[in-house]
Amino acid sequence: MKLSLFTILSIVFTMCVFAQQDTIQNSIKITIPKTVEKSLLIEEIEIPIEGKDTKNKQIVDIKAGYWDTTVYNPYRNTVSEFPFEIKFKDSTYSSPVQHKKVITSRYGWRKGRPHKGIDIDLVTGDSVVSMLDGIVRFARYSRGHGKTVVVRHYNGIETTYAHLSHIAVKANDTISKGQYLGKGGNTGRSRGSHLHLVTSYKGEYIHPEYLFNFDGSNSIRSQNIWVTRKWTRPSYHSSKSLAKLTLFETKEAALASLEKQRKVYVVRKGDTLSRISKRNRTSIAAICRTNKIKKTSTLRIGQKLILEL
Repeated sequence: MKLSLFTILSIVFTMCVFAQQDTIQNSIKITIPKTVEKSLLIEEIEIPIEGKDTKNKQIVDIKAGYWDTTVYNPYRNTVSEFPFEIKFKDSTYSSPVQHKKVITSRYGWRKGRPHKGIDIDLVTGDSVVSMLDGIVRFARYSRGHGKTVVVRHYNGIETTYAHLSHIAVKANDTISKGQYLGKGGNTGRSRGSHLHLVTSYKGEYIHPEYLFNFDGSNSIRSQNIWVTRKWTRPSYHSSKSLAKLTLFETKEAALASLEKQRKVYVVRKGDTLSRISKRNRTSIAAICRTNKIKKTSTLRIGQKLILEL
């Protein structure tokens, strides 16, 4: 009877002590007294704890493939299959800037060139932080982007923070959501201080506003997002306005969308390619590509144009 009581008290005391250490250990050790041939022996067993951090940071090895700390896009020679899925464990992200987000240029076709991210207004010296947990893959000067930090996150996506005036992290640093990365600036090919934010997955540049809401909610659009080719091609979008968002949360919905929705537009008096693109939320490049015309082509009243929406 005494031995049984001693055993119970030992187990309770040991569990209480180690439970207090739960925040710094990945397991609980329990000491169990037992009697073997009238002798008292102490046996210690260890029970692993599978916490949130363990799932994200120890089981998922995001450095396993295409981990290059000197090349901006190590996936440049790979070919992606569409549609592909991106999963999020979080429902919100940390705003990369600590003030109201004002987008000055969107993902899309801009002045005859693809703009593969969004520009967020800031003042040189403003703090820039990581949107999600991850590991710094690239932290150095990049041609065009200037001082740049690329963070790879645990679901495989990478976020790029470009035109910085100062980099405060180095490659292979483990980063928490909201952690300071550096100061915003105007380095590289830039015409004023701003943050050029890029989101990509295995080398495919994704329209950031397809994944994230850039309003005050800082919300991630869905925990399961299927990406089609349209959302990785700037030529389908205009950098001056947000494209009509159609979120695909299942593979079936994404596959169904691959059948392009086409609209016949009849040119009216006063129409220009710019006006037509804005009215129909598409890009001039997409209109020209579909109709095999040039940006300088003269439009005729009554001319029919095919618009891919």
